[in-house]
Amino acid sequence: MLSVVILTFNSIKFIKPCLDSVFSQDLEGTEIIVVDNASKDGTVNFIKENYPQVILIENKENLGAARARNLGIGVVKGDWILTLDCDVILGNDFFKKTMAFIKDLNDKTGMFQPKILNTNRKTIYSCGIYLSRLRRFYDIGKGQHNNGKFNTSKYIFGACSAAAFYKRQMLDEVREETGYFDERFFFLIEDVDLSWRAQKKGWKAIFYPEAVCYHSGDSSNTSKKIRQYLCFRNRYFTIFKNEKNIFFPKLAYSLLTYDIPRMGYFLFANNKFGIKALKEILQFFKSLR
Repeated sequence: MLSVVILTFNSIKFIKPCLDSVFSQDLEGTEIIVVDNASKDGTVNFIKENYPQVILIENKENLGAARARNLGIGVVKGDWILTLDCDVILGNDFFKKTMAFIKDLNDKTGMFQPKILNTNRKTIYSCGIYLSRLRRFYDIGKGQHNNGKFNTSKYIFGACSAAAFYKRQMLDEVREETGYFDERFFFLIEDVDLSWRAQKKGWKAIFYPEAVCYHSGDSSNTSKKIRQYLCFRNRYFTIFKNEKNIFFPKLAYSLLTYDIPRMGYFLFANNKFGIKALKEILQFFKSLR
């Protein structure tokens, strides 16, 4: 059985195309769960009136993407879970292709990534997560033209949770006290952390380009300064949690060439959130000791 967990937050502009693309698939053996983070724009009523078959979880406040996904995962019945942002539209035969793909996966494949294109359908949003030796992470292919370069299935570091398949067995194994997705992250980079934890326990991730979907990006309309703050802070949360050799020379090189200049710019351009991020990073580091 496949379970689909969709997040909404003031998503009235996006949720109809998303759900219509889901319900246009072959839904045999599939459950659809929507977790709403206290939308104020009529999203919840729209779903209730037009998609009564959806399992709807209504949060009283914005709990963040990580916790909202955890709440959805907590009620699923499926062996595989597809996480979707509300501004994702599935391509034709998306479920048919992915369910056939799942049947041929080995036991240690815990997640896989469909090809996510931007809504212009010409450029790539993500073909999975790449982690460099200097512990920088990227969406594979982001911004590049979809010209055939990314048409081969291969092992990757992890999956971008905007549209990602997770094996329930893997999620149960890597779950921490802070959830499947670490709820301390609130939003952004929590999928990198989950992928890293899964890799350390021997689980594999695969990119599967035959299944295609389309993503608008930033449907939450998060301000640039808050997004910058969360990206900066959560990068260090992830590294401190998962990197054993945190003082390894290569990481020191990364710190000197990338992190320190970035920190300087961040503090200059976004002083309020920069200081807040540094304090929270220090507190997080102390909590792990």
